[in-house]
Amino acid sequence: MYDRSANGISEQLNTNYKNDIHYTLQMCQWLLKPLGIWPVIYKRTSQLEKLIAFILFSMCFFTLLFIIVPCCNFIFSSENSIHVKVKLLGPVSFSMTSAMKYCYFGLKGQFFERCIEHVERDWKTVQDPNHRGIMLKYVTISRNMIIVCAIFLYTGGMSHHTVEQFLSKERSKSNNTVRPLAYPGYDAFFDVQSSPTYEIVFFLHCSAAMVTHTVATGAYSLAAIFVTHICGQIQINITRLQELVKKVENNDVTPDPLAIIIHDHVEIIKFARNVEEALREICLIQIIESTVNMCMLEYYCLSEWRNSDAVAIVTYSTLLISFTFNIFIFCYIGEVLFEQCTRIGVASYEIEWYNLPAKRAHDLILLNVISQNPPILTAGKIIELSLTTFSTVVKTSVVYFNLLRTFTE
Repeated sequence: MYDRSANGISEQLNTNYKNDIHYTLQMCQWLLKPLGIWPVIYKRTSQLEKLIAFILFSMCFFTLLFIIVPCCNFIFSSENSIHVKVKLLGPVSFSMTSAMKYCYFGLKGQFFERCIEHVERDWKTVQDPNHRGIMLKYVTISRNMIIVCAIFLYTGGMSHHTVEQFLSKERSKSNNTVRPLAYPGYDAFFDVQSSPTYEIVFFLHCSAAMVTHTVATGAYSLAAIFVTHICGQIQINITRLQELVKKVENNDVTPDPLAIIIHDHVEIIKFARNVEEALREICLIQIIESTVNMCMLEYYCLSEWRNSDAVAIVTYSTLLISFTFNIFIFCYIGEVLFEQCTRIGVASYEIEWYNLPAKRAHDLILLNVISQNPPILTAGKIIELSLTTFSTVVKTSVVYFNLLRTFTE
């Protein structure tokens, strides 16, 4: 992250950097490799891996289109019931936004590659065991958040495509000779109830559900890893600031500790802006997706509550919690990024700067100036992600829910 050789010491590598990098990026690899995305955002892959990735990408995108095209045709051309249209609009809109995020990964992979390279460079050059411990602590936090996100998304999503289709109260009241599917609209093309056509379509529906939820979790994992990495780097710089006075008093000033702090903080700011540039479109899609789907899921929960359908209520409630949690974390990490980048200015004031030589104390002003203009995470350079934004999303979803309920009733 900083060329310390210019200040008198040779560049040293973290001997455990390969394991540390693997631990940091492992969750992303698990999520993005099956989608064929990982070789797009991580260039150090073989030609065979790129070929396999292209095949996987094509197959996964086909499964999304297999849901979106027939179901949209059914909603806007064949079905007359408003209730059925609304019931399908939520899952189809989620599939469409997932396809948009999927395409964005493929088109803008170089932005994510640049961020990943920065993370790897920081792991390679960390030297102090305490600093490495701080970085590992924040990696663990990001992994835990990703796991919680994945549990909610996969549990609710796969239950909707499997358990709910066979065990819901609506199914028990309907014609049991018609085998259920999460997405209708295929009768215009072929007989979906015959075997093995039904089994193939059902398998493709489950596969598409896995793709949509993996795309959502993968986007979330990148955001969590990058922002927690920034938090770790800022905490390291704060630790250096707290040790600055002691080093100056002991004449331990080779290399210049303040120069390292300022340079590394500038690098952190650059990295934060690269992260914002990489994530801004995904965050905008996430804001729109969460607002629409939270509104729909609130409507579904109310409808199934009236029908006393316990299976459907549990499924939709799990999905509602999942979407609420996801947008909360996106907004929360935006808030954390802003607060962490301003902490360095506060930390420079809280140390015993009055015990430093006048010239060195004056140099701390630069840190304060930089911290006054911290980078922020935005959704498409339109909406600033913060806890205030989260409350706005929740309020907006409730407003649209009330409008939808009035319109359908």
